[in-house]
Amino acid sequence: MASKNVEKTRARLEKKIQEGAYYEAHQQLRVVSQRYIKAHNYDAAIDILCSGAEALLKAGQGGSGCDLCLMLVEVYKAGSVTPSATSRARLIQLISLISPEEPSRKRFINEVIAWSAKHGEYPAGDPELHHFIGTLLAQEDNTYEAEKHLVVGIKESTEIFSDMLYDWYTEDEPHTAPIYAARAVFPYLLIGNLRDATRLLAMFTRKLIENSTSLAIQEVQTASVDVKVIPSLPLLNFLNLLLLACQTGGQDMFRTLKSHYSNNLKEAPHWDEALEQIGEIYFGIQVRRPASIFDMMGSMFGGAPNAAPQSRQIAPEQPFVDLD
Repeated sequence: MASKNVEKTRARLEKKIQEGAYYEAHQQLRVVSQRYIKAHNYDAAIDILCSGAEALLKAGQGGSGCDLCLMLVEVYKAGSVTPSATSRARLIQLISLISPEEPSRKRFINEVIAWSAKHGEYPAGDPELHHFIGTLLAQEDNTYEAEKHLVVGIKESTEIFSDMLYDWYTEDEPHTAPIYAARAVFPYLLIGNLRDATRLLAMFTRKLIENSTSLAIQEVQTASVDVKVIPSLPLLNFLNLLLLACQTGGQDMFRTLKSHYSNNLKEAPHWDEALEQIGEIYFGIQVRRPASIFDMMGSMFGGAPNAAPQSRQIAPEQPFVDLD
């Protein structure tokens, strides 16, 4: 709970902002918060910075507001504040108030994630923060940035991710569906998240089937396998079977799968390095040349699926035998 002095200071500076004295209020907020920081009174500094940044952002002062937001993260670091419902809520509120056009927003988001990675339990950053940021960016159609956050978000991020990729795919040719699905499937697999890779592909495929009434579908059922095969989308079938193979960890299954789809895989050469890493992670097949998983994810998220197969007539694939 803020002290009376902090409350008085906060009220006085918020009044200045309401009166339009933005520059003066901004400078005084910096001075007062620095005073509290030097006294190691981090709670007071956080209170002043958070309320001041919020007031400036609501007044349309994005640059000054973001400056205080960045100071707030530095105080979090100095005070060894850990990700919690309270510390997270402050940041989420501030991010939601910053205009997408504000140049400093991206830096603030990066600093927030870096703080949560260093002071929290998740090396990639706090999943709930990633979920909020990824969802916000998806709503703004900032797909490239959104996917980087959604892939390391929470369970609910999967549906947002799937819907975003499907909506993106609908702007492209029908046969490119697997290329878009792979933008989530491969990164999930590369960070060891087989569960969400499987969930997302199921969601994406279900939406594809629901919205493509002319799509031919075959059910393949054995004692251990129950999958929907779409003959006109062999690479989508490859992804489904790859996920099944990852559950078993059998090298022979992986090699047979790649061999069966070798001609189709030539149309997606940008998958090669990811598949090599997946072969090592899930099947113990040593990678021929070392590559960082983060480099691989960067490659997957490098831009639009411009390596997608050119428009053409796709012949139905031959059945993949020995599924069981």
